[in-house]
Amino acid sequence: MHDSFFKKIEQKTGVSMDEVFTLANAIQYADFSDEKQVKKIVRKVSKIANKPISKELEDQIVKSVVEKGNKLNLNEIASMMNQKNE
Repeated sequence: MHDSFFKKIEQKTGVSMDEVFTLANAIQYADFSDEKQVKKIVRKVSKIANKPISKELEDQIVKSVVEKGNKLNLNEIASMMNQKNE
């Protein structure tokens, strides 16, 4: 990929590509049955997305992810975050 492509993404989102790649790497190797690991990822996503979430919502997301394990649906998590923050 071209550096200019990444720069455009960084400018539009306000998120550095380093953060995106770090998160992608963490997700790729994550054990989604490990509640502590899932909680760290949820917090990281919330921070990167600049969408603070309540402890209650964090717990709901973590529970949902842990129950579904490797059938993780990131769209469903994003939807949960958007619904609770509206």
